Amino acid sequence: MLINAAICNFENNGGGDRALWQRMHDRLASLDLHLLLRQEVWNAQDNGGELANAAEAVLGMAGLIGPECCTALYHDPDLFTPVGEFPKTGPMWVLPPTVRSLQLAGTAPGAVPLIVGSYHLNYGSTTTRLAEAERLTQWNDRWGKVDGRRVHYPALLGGDNNSYPVPGAPGDPGLPVLEEIRDEPHRAHRSYIGPDGVRRMDDRPDDTLRTAGLHDVARHLATTMGVTAAVAPTVDACDTHGPDARIDRIYASPELLPAVREVEVVDMTGLSDHHAVVVRLDRDTLTDILNHPITRAE
Repeated sequence: MLINAAICNFENNGGGDRALWQRMHDRLASLDLHLLLRQEVWNAQDNGGELANAAEAVLGMAGLIGPECCTALYHDPDLFTPVGEFPKTGPMWVLPPTVRSLQLAGTAPGAVPLIVGSYHLNYGSTTTRLAEAERLTQWNDRWGKVDGRRVHYPALLGGDNNSYPVPGAPGDPGLPVLEEIRDEPHRAHRSYIGPDGVRRMDDRPDDTLRTAGLHDVARHLATTMGVTAAVAPTVDACDTHGPDARIDRIYASPELLPAVREVEVVDMTGLSDHHAVVVRLDRDTLTDILNHPITRAE
């Protein structure tokens, strides 16, 4: 069995166009997901949680809406059981993430949970994005005690990075040329001044996450297996923002990589300005990883 986990940023969650909202959620439901990491779930808790409840019904999943409806996390209740939440994610967030730990059904007593997080890095500030990415690295640094052992809790994190991956993966879209982005404010939003005084396109969040040991699962497949479809753009070219870009990415702790089987970018044209990214994990392999976690001495 493959466990399907997806990220999706859908800015019209507020229900202004309910027919569009319905089509979007029907599309997500058709992907047979077991984990869904959402961004921009605006107004989901209004009217007694009307949209939140409707999304759970359409998706057939249980949801957790994060602070201010900025992000959300859905799981298949037949496959995962929540065992912990992390409401205090730090003060630097403009759009706070939603993070919880989930126990996979069928794992042995003493197996570690999987930490799953949905995040949305800041749109307009490279400085804030970098601080947010630095804070995300804490989720790859979670250790607990199981049967007297100090064990690592692996993490699967995904979201809208509003920035670019470090170049180098085969098939990855190239970085934009700053001067070719027509919208001048957007040039500032997506670039930073380096120590040499040269302005560069912002790839620092990706560098930070990967320096902390998290792996971009699409890059992993492209570099180790030559699966360049995994690094397809998640945002299409437009006049204001520049060329095609891979803004939406999923990161995993290194011990999870043997379970990664596929990464697919699902076309959401007409439904969202972001395409969905789906990672498929082998359940048996994931079960074995969680049953035999990385251990370190006290």
